[in-house]
Amino acid sequence: MALAHAAGLLACPRCGEGLTLDADTATCPSGHAYDIARQGYLNLLGGPQPANADTAAMVEARGRVLADVYGDVVALVANAVAATAAAVVVDVGAGTGQYLAAALDRMPDAVGIASDVSVAAARRAARAHDRLASVVADTWRGLPVRSGVAQAVCCVFAPRNAAEFARVLSPGGRLVVVTPEAGHLASVRASYGLIDLDPDKDERLAQALGGLFELVDSHRLTTAVDATADQVADVIAMGPNAFHSAPVTESARLEIDVRCRTYLRLEDRAGSDHDLPDREPSEDRG
Repeated sequence: MALAHAAGLLACPRCGEGLTLDADTATCPSGHAYDIARQGYLNLLGGPQPANADTAAMVEARGRVLADVYGDVVALVANAVAATAAAVVVDVGAGTGQYLAAALDRMPDAVGIASDVSVAAARRAARAHDRLASVVADTWRGLPVRSGVAQAVCCVFAPRNAAEFARVLSPGGRLVVVTPEAGHLASVRASYGLIDLDPDKDERLAQALGGLFELVDSHRLTTAVDATADQVADVIAMGPNAFHSAPVTESARLEIDVRCRTYLRLEDRAGSDHDLPDREPSEDRG
């Protein structure tokens, strides 16, 4: 079971103590217990998932897009994570787990933890890689990961809780963040009236990470993909636009325009009290 690779890494969401995993249950020394789903993921949410959590249809659409349309983005992320040479990687807002799985393919000695607030996503991620442990968790309530056990955290088009990222990282740990640039899916956004990108997103990112992380590397990927009508529909259906978009009937050329940044955890502030930023929306959940 892939979840077994997270032995010694997960923490109880109620008390913060380490979790012990057996075949069917995860328990902490205080007696809190969590059932391991038969599909192999562990739900540590502590309650119902939020109403805006990704549905099964959204997760399946994202799986097809990452496999057939976003190949260059997956490679960009995987290479950036692999460059950290981490032994433990935590992917926050991991979705299908495909980004993390691609990274683990390049890191034969590493293990990964995929965290997502969606049960459907965790179920899909649980079968993404044999060294990937899948958990259901809310980034804003705190990651169910023990402090200082990870050498890399990855966050692709997902909400960012900088204080939690710093807490779970060991000294010298790296944070990989991927965000859309202004040209990302521009034609589709215009044609179907999709949600606009926040023009202040870079400023918000710098503010959120300031004092805890230092930027050490940045790469921008710009390309285009000729997509079928079904693939365009999947691109729309995999994110928040799925709830309010027009039917897709035509193929399109999709602009891919994303930036991948790598940050160094600052040892003098990591783990200290830090004002949390306002909750950030996911950025198309690629």
